[in-house]
Amino acid sequence: MNTDESSESTGDSVANGERTTGGFHRRQFLRTAAVALGGAFATGTASAASNDVHTEAFDGNDWTLSWRDEFDAGYIDTGIWNFETGNNNGWGNNELEYYQRDNAWTENGHLVIEAREEQVNGYDYTSARMTTQGKYNKQYGRVDVRAKLPYGQGIWPAIWMLGSDIGSVGWPDCGEIDIMELIGSDPDTVHGTVHGPDSGGAGVGGSYSQSNWFSDAYHTFTLTWYPDAIKFFVDGQQFFVTTLYDAQNAGREWVFDDGPFFFLLNVAVGGDWPGAPDASTQFPQRMEVDYICVYDWV
Repeated sequence: MNTDESSESTGDSVANGERTTGGFHRRQFLRTAAVALGGAFATGTASAASNDVHTEAFDGNDWTLSWRDEFDAGYIDTGIWNFETGNNNGWGNNELEYYQRDNAWTENGHLVIEAREEQVNGYDYTSARMTTQGKYNKQYGRVDVRAKLPYGQGIWPAIWMLGSDIGSVGWPDCGEIDIMELIGSDPDTVHGTVHGPDSGGAGVGGSYSQSNWFSDAYHTFTLTWYPDAIKFFVDGQQFFVTTLYDAQNAGREWVFDDGPFFFLLNVAVGGDWPGAPDASTQFPQRMEVDYICVYDWV
């Protein structure tokens, strides 16, 4: 998603399963020595939800759980999550929804974000948008988010990250990582994308398609983030990777080693990329999140 002080992705075209608008150029040298692709270097912020739990190897590394939210406390933990409200001039994408706190809750150990067709403050649709800004930030590591997604023309769910320095440098200089986006009119395909300061609002990314809709069952969307590479997976299958070296070769700026990012979860309605809902769109539409888990590599 791209941003007007927060973010939402612009409608850059997808060709052959991959967005074609370039890489990013390096902003600074790696903090230590050069790191081989997928090398071991991790920093992060611990949380009360941390546990020293080792998991099976993934992407050629062993991982230790450092933070998680499983949404099983019976409420949304506002010590972790903020709610962004209103329409904010379409959030930089001409979106049509009005975000409000009432459209998110926990149910049966899952987070629910529900988009509705209802009039609030002059807008025809409502939904919710949650962030960990100022409460939990992460740089490098692995992120797993297990979720079931909504569908329908004009529906736009996203699981994503923004650079924590957005308040001082703005978007897109802060950088953005879209772990998962789905356009509801194409319910069997998800997208993983990065945006940076030279992207001009477009992004660099890839797409993953399957035979069934992503609304039919829960799937795990995974990101592995290294100082020199970012990789995207669905249910353990890698579908896109972008690297520092690709960025350098394209003459663009790589900001993904500059500092930590925070998380965002939302379901947009309308916008430049998905277009507006139409008579075929069924409301309400829910994104249900089972968990978000963050790991450091060891």
